[in-house]
Amino acid sequence: MNIEIDDKSGFCFGVVRAITEAEKALAGGGTVYSLGDIVHNRIEVQRLEELGLRTVTHEEMPRLAGRRLFIRAHGEPPTTYREAERLGIELIDATCPVVARLQKRVVRAHEEMRPVGGQVVILGKRGHAEVVGLTGQVEEPTLVIEREEELDLLDFSRPIFFLSQTTQSIALFERLAEGMRRRAANPDDVKVADTICRQVSNREEHLAAFARRFDVVLFVCGRKSSNGKVLYEVCRTANPRCHNIEEAAELRPEWFAGAESVGICGATSTPKWLMQQVARAVASLTDNPEAAIPRAGCPVDEKAGGGQTGDNPADGKAGDSQTGDNPADKTTGGHHTGDQPARGDSRT
Repeated sequence: MNIEIDDKSGFCFGVVRAITEAEKALAGGGTVYSLGDIVHNRIEVQRLEELGLRTVTHEEMPRLAGRRLFIRAHGEPPTTYREAERLGIELIDATCPVVARLQKRVVRAHEEMRPVGGQVVILGKRGHAEVVGLTGQVEEPTLVIEREEELDLLDFSRPIFFLSQTTQSIALFERLAEGMRRRAANPDDVKVADTICRQVSNREEHLAAFARRFDVVLFVCGRKSSNGKVLYEVCRTANPRCHNIEEAAELRPEWFAGAESVGICGATSTPKWLMQQVARAVASLTDNPEAAIPRAGCPVDEKAGGGQTGDNPADGKAGDSQTGDNPADKTTGGHHTGDQPARGDSRT
């Protein structure tokens, strides 16, 4: 059986950066507290917890005076920084640069809409950490919509500034933008800023092509991953024999009946070492141990740091054009993959 891991799947730059910063802080000893799950992948969180990371909520901040608090790639609103300063908490800020730029863009959007009585609208998942951070940048309300049916929530007699959470679907964003222009009293009053990270969104077309190449596809991601839900649907649409799993223990033998090839891919929050574990488990489950070596340039026994970093969106790669004020600029990020820890085989 041919078992292949997608070489473009895995941690995005923002997640690589966040985990690297967390590991550096933990290497010095002591406990580091993460404000929410550092990454939406339960298995990777468990690995970091064994190194001394502890996940806490905003409500627990008052008991962390004098401690180290980690801000993950999703970012936080200004109120969090002010509260940490008041409490004497040492912050380790790993906000993704792409998200940080989007936060500033949201502030500018409100500044532009305020004088004309307009509204700022964000395509995003309500309650998602990134979206909470975005809407919290200003005191004025920011409308968050998740689907086309929610366009009815907008006041089309007023100007609109439309942006997106960085990991949303481009196709959905474009449909919503077109719907706004079509329903607006004056289409010219609808400003659209495509702030979707291209190193995330560009995976959609690639994954669709990847999924069509195999008899069976395994999409590996955490249950909480917003990006994972989007990319899994891309794979499932391209190949109905696509299964969404969080870890190798969820594999079922019947999925591989009659299959001669298996493709393994994942979300921007999926570590490469976890996909490698799944590849080995599939090989064992199908009595094909020799098939455990993927064919996409990702050796199963790859150690930490082996090809697991991504392009830094701040270094000008990947079409990084999000530094200007033009709302038509594309928000792009780095190519994020993930590292396999030296003890990767124990992460099941």
